[in-house]
Amino acid sequence: MNKAVTDGLVLMPPAFEAGLNLWSREDGLPGQGSWAGQPNAAFVPADQDFGGCLEVQKTTATLKLRCFQQIPFRPGMYLRVTARVKCLSGAFPSVRIAGFAAAANGSNVAAAVQISAPVALSQYGQVVTVSAIIGSGNRGGVDMVWGPSPAYAHLGLDLIGATGGVLRIDDIRIEDATDVFHRNMMTWVDVRDYGAKGDGITDDTAAFEAADAAAGQRSVLVSQGTYRLAGNVTFESDVRFEGTVTMPQNIRLACTRNFDLDTYAAAFGGEAAGFQKALQALFYFTDHVEFDLSGRRVALSAPIDVQALAGLNSFHQRRILRNGQLEAVANAAWTPTSVTSVATYSVSQPDRLTAVANIANIPAGARISGTGVGREVYVRSVNVSAGTLELSQPLFGAAGTRTFTFQRYRYLIDLSGFENLSRIEFREIEFDCGGIASGLMLPKVGLALRVDNCVFNRPRDRGITSIGSGCQGLMVDTCQFQSNELDIPAQDRTTIALNVNANDSKIRGNRIVRFATFAVMGGTGHLFVGNHFFQGDDATDGTRRAGVVLTSPNVKTLFTGNYIDNSFIEWSNEHDAQPAFSSGFSFGGLTITGNIFTVNDVAAHFRWLVITPRGPGHYIHGLSVIGNVFRTLNGNIDRVERVDDTFATLDTGRYRVIDFSQNAFHGISQITTSPVILQHDQTSNADTWTVQAGPFMPFGARARNVTALVAEGAITNSSNQAQFAFPNVVPESGTDRTNVLVRWPSAVKGRILITIRGDNPT
Repeated sequence: MNKAVTDGLVLMPPAFEAGLNLWSREDGLPGQGSWAGQPNAAFVPADQDFGGCLEVQKTTATLKLRCFQQIPFRPGMYLRVTARVKCLSGAFPSVRIAGFAAAANGSNVAAAVQISAPVALSQYGQVVTVSAIIGSGNRGGVDMVWGPSPAYAHLGLDLIGATGGVLRIDDIRIEDATDVFHRNMMTWVDVRDYGAKGDGITDDTAAFEAADAAAGQRSVLVSQGTYRLAGNVTFESDVRFEGTVTMPQNIRLACTRNFDLDTYAAAFGGEAAGFQKALQALFYFTDHVEFDLSGRRVALSAPIDVQALAGLNSFHQRRILRNGQLEAVANAAWTPTSVTSVATYSVSQPDRLTAVANIANIPAGARISGTGVGREVYVRSVNVSAGTLELSQPLFGAAGTRTFTFQRYRYLIDLSGFENLSRIEFREIEFDCGGIASGLMLPKVGLALRVDNCVFNRPRDRGITSIGSGCQGLMVDTCQFQSNELDIPAQDRTTIALNVNANDSKIRGNRIVRFATFAVMGGTGHLFVGNHFFQGDDATDGTRRAGVVLTSPNVKTLFTGNYIDNSFIEWSNEHDAQPAFSSGFSFGGLTITGNIFTVNDVAAHFRWLVITPRGPGHYIHGLSVIGNVFRTLNGNIDRVERVDDTFATLDTGRYRVIDFSQNAFHGISQITTSPVILQHDQTSNADTWTVQAGPFMPFGARARNVTALVAEGAITNSSNQAQFAFPNVVPESGTDRTNVLVRWPSAVKGRILITIRGDNPT
């Protein structure tokens, strides 16, 4: 920095040979006396030490010498004033640099230090150099601290002390000395100053570490160049990259004060490379629990295998990736792998395929399809030497040896390489799959992963996939899932937004648009709260598919405040190697309350609640469908629920604890309710009245219990005389056991209100 050069400032005062009238014997202000014509001063044109110089005799206690020229002064500027003096005869005085600090209006800035420490002369003819630095800042090495107020100065020197001495003074020099303070003024240190070469060949690791250690409260500058780092480097100071860094994949760069995409993109010459190295560092140091993408887009030409980056098999500390967009760029790396192979399945090893042909070509994380395979079953791990595959879920009807197809989708973020990974969070991330990639694959095992306020935009195959129990306690909150199949009829779609294998997921406040299926849910203990999933199309009498599939019979799962739009909830046991009921729990533990169900332009056979048992003997034990709204548009449907008996039906004689009540039905031909309160009017005398409850019973339930019966008005005989005998009831009457017989001691007629249940209440 040199203000004389950069700002065109004139700092040097005039030489004495230009005229002593340019020099003041006071403070240098306009109108004050000059040294021209003074009897004790003269210009000497040729001194053996100085050349041209000023000769003066000290006749006053303080002899002042100031230039009339206004020397400019700026905040952040440092001036060095130098005078060379020698005493020829007489008493020896002392010399000091001095000046007048002037504000912009010409007034003196009294707070400025305007004299330096004096230097005593002690030998005749000896040249003594007197120097002082004037600056705005109170820094070490500054002799006269002026602060930011002065705008210019009249500079020179003072002769103080004894009088009578004759002295000669060389031309006074004033120069910019700001560069003396560069290192202290600048807020950074340069790695090159500590030995870094930046040639792309030399290992600059030690230089980077030395610069970081020396920075203190300053930052580190990685100036232009290419720096090879062969060892791990952690910056404890702020760091700024003008140059770039190269390092092996397993070597880490941790920028603890600048842990964001802007810094790493600059360090590695691009967003994609910087993103991967930052993601790697996220798993190794504890100064930050989150990596900020700085609101930027990262274009990825291939899936990110996070475990390969991290070099770890397990990790259990909270880490967050947030605030940016991951975009898939068209590339062959996104093409799914498809392998067909013969394998053997036994119900005695429900989570394994054995004798797998062509096993070396089957990748972990592949989805399995074939006869007897439920939805969203994945290869959890591959043992090539043993010829076995570990599965994410059992197969419900695949016993024996048969052919399976294995498809491995490609994900923007793939965590499946981790054996155990917990407490990882994705927040405010857009997974922009572009119809060529899938979104996020979870680890084999994990706990409490969270996806919050994210967008899954046009996944090719899947949004979020679990291939094991890495979904235990999964939280998916306020996310948007936008299908890549918006214009495809619902029955032809193949994409699925998410699947879960383990327990206790929380799926809350999400919006899901036109997937084949929103969620395939294994495990139990799930909460669906405040989601809106809609899967319709533009077809009249169109086919609709399940929005949520529950694959465990006893689910202990809650649906509250959801908007189930042109899709339905399907309840199955398709992840059961022995799907026929023999013991334990059957279908139960499901609460559906306070939801909105709507559908439009569908055939009358559409249903919102479907149970699909994969084997015989199952029944319902514990189902609450309370306070929901069911509504159709552009046509009615027959009813809201059914049993899909493609594989088996339910044992209605074992239904227990079913509450299907307080729901609103609009555009539904037959309402469903249990218990149901029916008004029966018997207009002709009979001793047995038949009450038909079957149409009201949920899921084909029998009329199993009568919990209340009351006569409304008089019960009369053929003579119209009131009868006060109390009847008995016979539930489960008729060929389908859906009627109740009300038996009286004699033939009567009248009106009763009767409450009938399709279950046993305990």
